[in-house]
Amino acid sequence: MTHVTKEVLPEPVSVVTYGGGVTDLPIDVIRSQRRKRTVQASVVDGRLQVRVPYGLSPQRENELVEQASEQIRRRVSSAGINLTKRARQLAARYALPTPVSVEWSSRQMRRWGSCTPDEGRIRISNRLTSVPEWVLDSVLVHELAHLQVADHGPGFEELVSRYELSERAKGYLIAKTDGMTV
Repeated sequence: MTHVTKEVLPEPVSVVTYGGGVTDLPIDVIRSQRRKRTVQASVVDGRLQVRVPYGLSPQRENELVEQASEQIRRRVSSAGINLTKRARQLAARYALPTPVSVEWSSRQMRRWGSCTPDEGRIRISNRLTSVPEWVLDSVLVHELAHLQVADHGPGFEELVSRYELSERAKGYLIAKTDGMTV
């Protein structure tokens, strides 16, 4: 912690400023007496502001600040990756169906990706913003294959195996997680 300040704002708060976090931005933790359960994070003027309930234990506050800064980091990282373009290139290269849309999802906690074949929509967990490109490509190929074959049977496996690094990527993801599936 580099600096602590208190401000009088319309709602009673105390502001604690930390050095850079995962986002490489200064972090202002704003403790609010009005806030009871929720945490909110946003980037304002080049600083990450994390609003937390007043009176949390230091350990719980640190956990919440870390989670919030990780979410912001993922959001910032995902903005630099054009998933639609990447998926279309992979679909053409591996003779797979082209999706109607591909988007990042911050709501996928147990899966790396999901697909709605009838709509041609693919969602990719924003947890993948920090993995190597070949791992992200493997998940995209997996979901593109679902546009053609909904289940995980032999026909599906044949489509996925067109991507030469699919087994290696599967091992990478297994090693990085506990219980998440593609």
